[in-house]
Amino acid sequence: MIEIERKFLVISDAYKKEAITTTKIAQGYLSKHPERNVRIRIRGEKAYITVKGASNTTGTSRFEWEKEIDIEEGKSLLSLCERPIIDKYRYEIKSGNHLFEVDEFLDENQGLVIAEVELTHEDETFIKPDWLGEEVTGDTRYYNSQLTNVPFSKWV
Repeated sequence: MIEIERKFLVISDAYKKEAITTTKIAQGYLSKHPERNVRIRIRGEKAYITVKGASNTTGTSRFEWEKEIDIEEGKSLLSLCERPIIDKYRYEIKSGNHLFEVDEFLDENQGLVIAEVELTHEDETFIKPDWLGEEVTGDTRYYNSQLTNVPFSKWV
């Protein structure tokens, strides 16, 4: 139940041509405590509840537990979440043996595009697509839970 991932900014929209799926996501937070957060996510026609722990010092690893829940329950729980709700499109792209998830944010986070790749161990190598930019792993400004506090549109 340990999630190991690295995050990168995306420097072009070339990932869209490589995408094997595209899904609309709405997610909100029931709790954003620094040591743990509880997220509700509606992804297409499915809903999930996720609990994430604090990241390690590099921001690469943290506890994550996720369970699919009934879509109607998910919608009800999403209505209880702190505002604003994060809206985004997620593109999934295969690169070698890995799957990149590219999130294109909407609303107050419009203009922000982040790619994540999950790994089996922190020093695992992977093929970096040409559209991958600066690594932002561990930069808490890019955590979805923090984008509800200080949206990307307010950074400048």
